[in-house]
Amino acid sequence: MTDAAAETLSVVVEREVPHPPEKIWRALTQPHLMEEWLMKNDFKPDVGHRFQLSADWGSVDGRVQTAEPNKTLSYTWDTKALRSVITWTLTPTSTGTRLRMEQRGFRPDQQPYYRGAKAGWPRFFAALEQVLERMD
Repeated sequence: MTDAAAETLSVVVEREVPHPPEKIWRALTQPHLMEEWLMKNDFKPDVGHRFQLSADWGSVDGRVQTAEPNKTLSYTWDTKALRSVITWTLTPTSTGTRLRMEQRGFRPDQQPYYRGAKAGWPRFFAALEQVLERMD
């Protein structure tokens, strides 16, 4: 018997960000800020909350799985054919925060989604960092 989880691929982006976890948490969870770096949304960082992200190319349905303020946030990320989970981990450092995002659940036959995520998340991260620079 094979382990289905072992057969899926993950995209991981990790950065050292010169901002405290509390500030990053706001950018990851407040709808008006999320819209600036990710997509339009009706997000709430409440476990079980169902939300939708929308962009020109389509939409993503999600459901919050974990929400530990300033520490970890995870939610499902479902599109037509892709069922995956995004997990954000915020670890305080001496100069700010180590911010880690993992999107897991890409099946081997989902290379276009996987390549899209590998290309897209660094761009989302760059936009997130710009939002953090502008925030108080």
